[in-house]
Amino acid sequence: MLALDVFRGVTIAGMLLVNLPGSWSAIYTPVAHSEWHGCTPADLIFPFFLFIVGITTHLSFLARRSRGDTDRTIVRQALRRGIIIVLLGLAFSAFPYYPLTRITAMRIPGVLQRIGVTYIFGALLTLRTTVKQQVAIIVAILFGYWFAMTLIPVPETHVLGALTLDTPPATLAAWVDRLLFNGHLWINSVTWDPEGPFSTIPAIATVMLGALAGQWLVPATDDQSHSFEARLNALFAVGALGIMAGLMWNWSFPINKSLWTSSYVVYTAGVACVTLATCSWIVDVQRIRWWTHPFVIFGTNPIVVFVGSEVMARTIYSLIKFDVHGRRMSLQSYLYETLFASWLPPKDASLLFAACIMLVWLGILTILYRRKIFLKV
Repeated sequence: MLALDVFRGVTIAGMLLVNLPGSWSAIYTPVAHSEWHGCTPADLIFPFFLFIVGITTHLSFLARRSRGDTDRTIVRQALRRGIIIVLLGLAFSAFPYYPLTRITAMRIPGVLQRIGVTYIFGALLTLRTTVKQQVAIIVAILFGYWFAMTLIPVPETHVLGALTLDTPPATLAAWVDRLLFNGHLWINSVTWDPEGPFSTIPAIATVMLGALAGQWLVPATDDQSHSFEARLNALFAVGALGIMAGLMWNWSFPINKSLWTSSYVVYTAGVACVTLATCSWIVDVQRIRWWTHPFVIFGTNPIVVFVGSEVMARTIYSLIKFDVHGRRMSLQSYLYETLFASWLPPKDASLLFAACIMLVWLGILTILYRRKIFLKV
């Protein structure tokens, strides 16, 4: 499935456009996260990546079993890989390791940490279970999270959870964040974290839904009862149903990325199924591939982009600063104002800055791709 690398590459490229704008105060709505409830295209990037993690987990299991690896070996590999991803996330949180408070007060939750944790649980919960058991686990996670977030009174205030969903610091998830990691949460919120521990639980379901999609598209046995095109049609149809179900669930449990609500899981998994099915029909069935190469390059080295772009962002946005006409500026601000904002409207300048950063990373990854250097954990 070339389309899987393309899908992952599009997701990575979208991440760069969203995470590295020229100005956070001048962003077009599609590349800006929702302030709280709702879902923009930018809010699809993280669940898309976790969905892809689920698919690749299934494909990895198939490959390892075909080589004769035992389940014990596969479990050890999954634990090792997940722990390394978590440690990479923690290492980035403390970067550049000075002053000392960068380490002592570092943010413990994070994007890579969530990827590592959900990968471990997703792998362990799909390794030895049947499809029916996996569906039952997903349903239990999503409904259990829904009931917990809406029916349990928040301990600090004793207010019913359903009445707190519109107030970020007041939710049950925010209370758990503070209980476990108070003083080590997202600096922009302080009292709650968008990648907090409680909201990571439904994110496991996103990975498992990806694993189910992988099992449907590439079954473990040589199942000839459905052609590949028929499987894509079914994936598209299920995705459309997922979108509708997520939008209906939104009426009682709002779609919300920061809370990773159950409706958000179902909705984004549905969009992921439709997107992957469409991409695979174009690339794998119709073989229209002239446009795919840049995205394949992005998709084959995701960990390099994840870690490298975050280090780059912190370096040019925060660390490298100098005086320009008596004004203290970061390297990013200087480049943005000099090369882009000086001749373009703010939102266009901000988007073009992000696009140029994306092209820089495409150049770096192209060099690695041609030299067959692929960083994996």
